[in-house]
This record gives sequence, C-alpha cells and structure tokens, in this order.
Amino acid sequence: MKKRIFIVIPAYNAEDTLEDVLKRIPDEFKNKDRVIVVDDASTDRTHQIARDFGAIFIKHPKNRGYGGAQKTGFIEALKRGADVAVLLHADGQYPPEDIPRMIKPIIDNECEAVSGSRILGGNVLRGGMPHYKYFGSLFLTSLENIFFGMGISEFHSGYRAYSRRVLENINFNLNSDKFIFDSEILLQIKEKKMKIKEIKIPTFYGAEVSYLDPIKYGLRILGIIIRYSLHKTRLVNLKQFE
Repeated sequence: MKKRIFIVIPAYNAEDTLEDVLKRIPDEFKNKDRVIVVDDASTDRTHQIARDFGAIFIKHPKNRGYGGAQKTGFIEALKRGADVAVLLHADGQYPPEDIPRMIKPIIDNECEAVSGSRILGGNVLRGGMPHYKYFGSLFLTSLENIFFGMGISEFHSGYRAYSRRVLENINFNLNSDKFIFDSEILLQIKEKKMKIKEIKIPTFYGAEVSYLDPIKYGLRILGIIIRYSLHKTRLVNLKQFE
C-alpha cells in the first residue's frame, strides 16, 4: 500500500519565504490535502500565502512557539491518516527538494525516523551557518551524546521525518513548546528503542530571520540533560521519557 506522506510546516511571520518553500515541494508531494501549515500567530501575510496555495491551514490565536506548532501539525497529520510526517521549515533553510531522500529510509523499513544532518553534509560554514551557531551546536551535540549515548552527528537540525508509529508511541505533547522540542523528540524515540537514521543535507543560511535565542536555547538543552539524567537514575519519574 502506498504510504500517505504529510508535510508539516510551522510558520511564524514567514511571508518572505513561505511561498517559495511551498512551490519547491516536489510535485509528487504537492497534494494540498497533505501539506499542513501551522501559523503560530503571525502578524504578516503568512496565512494568505498558505491559503492561496491551498494547504491545510491552522492558525494559533496566540504564539505558542516552534515546538507548539509542531505538536499541532503532527496531531492534525495523525488525525488525517498520515503514515509519515515530514517536518519542513517555512524559512527555506532546508531544501524541500530533499523530501524523497528524507522519507526513503522509512518507506524502505530501515528506520522509524530520519534526521537531516548538515554536519554530515559538510561545508557547514561555507553554507552560511554563523560561527557561533556552528561551534555552539557541536558543543551541545557532544554533551547530548555523552549523556544520551546516541552517536547523533547533529541534534539541532530541524529537517525531520517521522513514521506514524513514532508519533503514536511517544509523548511528544509533553515536550517543550520551544526550539528544544527537536532534541527531546529524538531522545523519546531512543527511549522507545526505535531506530533513527541521519542523512546528509546541505547547509543554507540566507536572509531568513531567526527567533532562536542561543543563550536560552543552550540553557534549555542543559535542562534536558539534567532532567533526563535524573529520570535514568530514578530520582524522578518523567512521563515524557517513558
């Protein structure tokens, strides 16, 4: 049976980039009943661009954050019968053209989740990633691998594909509404003993606006490490990682 592929796009004030991202989705995935744009209370024309494209459109009345938008999108994708959900950013940082490569390992039953890695892709700095983000990501990923024991090259990529089995069997609704959602969900998948595969993706930083505060982000990642460590030593019991 052919898999039902849904694309989930969290969007916040993305009027300058969203239209191009939608147009670049490969034709075989452009079924507009399977492209979900979650507008996280934007104040620009994001909603109009999504509606003009014909995507499934959900608008948050109040800004929830990047993780909160993912929760809304994944819940909707499951409700509509998704077999695979692809997370795609609205700012053009990740190439929609790579969707076939992102889903192939899941379709081929090689794994339950795929994460695009700019580190494996190489040429990260030449692709425009700011030095502080590059070295910060390497440092945090190293820490996460030490404490989580996962051997992931990049925890902080936002290009992902998840099988239905993943989304139905982890407590992603207990994750943060912030950017650390992406690290938390990888850890949850690991705790369920489901396989994650990384694939190479290119690095592209253009004129997109970043809403990530690197200091707060780093502190929140350290918070995950502490909470998970306490959970594994049974000093606390966290349903998030059960």
